[in-house]
Amino acid sequence: MRDETLNLQQEIIEYSGVRDILTQLNSGQLLMVNSRRRNGLIIYKRFHAEFAGPGAAVGSFFDVDCHRAIPVGDLSLVYPETQEERQKAYLIRRQWIRLTQQLTDNPVPLQRAQMILNQFENYFGAETVAEVPDEAFALLVGVLPQTIRMMRRNADNLDMRIKF
Repeated sequence: MRDETLNLQQEIIEYSGVRDILTQLNSGQLLMVNSRRRNGLIIYKRFHAEFAGPGAAVGSFFDVDCHRAIPVGDLSLVYPETQEERQKAYLIRRQWIRLTQQLTDNPVPLQRAQMILNQFENYFGAETVAEVPDEAFALLVGVLPQTIRMMRRNADNLDMRIKF
């Protein structure tokens, strides 16, 4: 019975539109990105964006101030049922934020743009990454959308790609 209830809740959230996801995030209710899928959510804050990947907590106090959300992959949000699941989801959200911060520590904007694109392409694939707006990646690593666009346009030109 417990699995049936969980699946029903996943279906309701899984098929929500972007506006519905934003409403849920702003409601203060705690949700979790389904850890059984390659999916995630780029959450726009006032001056930056955060990525919440599989297993990460979303909503609650984390995202009351968000004003836009972009699903990545086949998004599925679930309700954490136990205190342990909630605690683990909080820790995983922090890990995703730290991973993104490591990319932003690089002082060279072109390298930050290349690194975020590479990370997402390696995890989600080029087809999924192509659907994500330049602005979303730019806000994740603190570069201009034009910088992301330039790196995407020159993806096949190895001379243009920055060497680390």
